[in-house]
Amino acid sequence: MQWAGMERHLGGIPRKIVISAVGAFAKAAATLLNKTTVHNADTLLRLVRSRPSGTPLLTVSNHMSTLDDPLLWGFKGFPTMDAKLARWVLAAEDICFKNPVYSYFFRLGKCIPITRGSGIYQQHMDEAVQCLNNGAWLHTFPEGKVCPEDAPIRRLKWGTASLIVRAQVTPVVLPMVHSGFQEVMPEKYLFGKRPPVPLCNKKIKIFIGEPLEFDIPKMSQLAISKSRDLAFTSREWPVISRYGLDEAAQRYLYSNISEQIQTAMEGLRSLRLLGKQWWWRLIHNDNS
Repeated sequence: MQWAGMERHLGGIPRKIVISAVGAFAKAAATLLNKTTVHNADTLLRLVRSRPSGTPLLTVSNHMSTLDDPLLWGFKGFPTMDAKLARWVLAAEDICFKNPVYSYFFRLGKCIPITRGSGIYQQHMDEAVQCLNNGAWLHTFPEGKVCPEDAPIRRLKWGTASLIVRAQVTPVVLPMVHSGFQEVMPEKYLFGKRPPVPLCNKKIKIFIGEPLEFDIPKMSQLAISKSRDLAFTSREWPVISRYGLDEAAQRYLYSNISEQIQTAMEGLRSLRLLGKQWWWRLIHNDNS
C-alpha cells in the first residue's frame, strides 16, 4: 500500500486530514493533558523548517512507549499539523500495518513499515533511503523496540547507520532523548495491558542534542582498512559500490556510526539525570 503514502494520492487531501488530526491529538496530549518541557527546541525547529534544500534530516531517539511518535512533536511551537513538514517514521509492521485499514491510515501518516528481525536490507529500508534521497525528514528509534525502563541507551541496531551510509546526500543526524511517555502510555496498566487512552497529569521531558555530521567517504576508507581481517558470519549483504564497501567494511562502519550516535544519546540522558539531581538538591536545601 505504498501508493497511499504518496503526496499526490487524491491530491494530498487524505494525508492532510490525517496529519492534522494526529497533530491535534499530539498537541492535546502533550501540552493540554500533560506538561512537556523541551531542551534546545530551537535546533530541531530550525532543521525542520529551514535546513538547506536537498539536505535530509535524520532524527533519532530512545523508545519508551507506543505513543512516543506522534507525542514527541506535540510540544508548544512545533508545526505538528503541517503535512509538508511532518516527519517520515519507521514503524513496526506487526503493530501499525496488521490489517488494510491500519495500513492505509499509517501510510497516510507518513509511516514506513519495518519488519523487526528481517535485517537492514529488507524491502522497505529502500523506501526509507529514498525518503532521505528526496531531502526529507526521517525519524527512527534505533534501539529497535519499546524500552519503558529508565535505563542506559541500549546497543543500537545498525539499520539507522545503514541509512546514513546509503543516502546519496549524508543526512544531518539529530539525537534526542525523552522521558515521561512511558507514564502517559504505560505498557502494563489495566490487566497487564496498555490503557485505552493516554493518561493525564504526567511530566514529559525532551532533550534535543546538537547535529552530528559524518564524513562517510573518510570513514569508509578507514572501515575498509580496519576490516580486512574481520571474522564474521556472512549474511551476503550487497556491496556499496560508491564507497567500495564489502560486508566486512559495512559491519565496521555501521558499528562505528552506531556507537557515536549511542554516545550522543547517552550524553543527553546524562544531562537529563543531572537536571533531576539539581532539582533534588535545590528542594533539599530549601527544606533544610
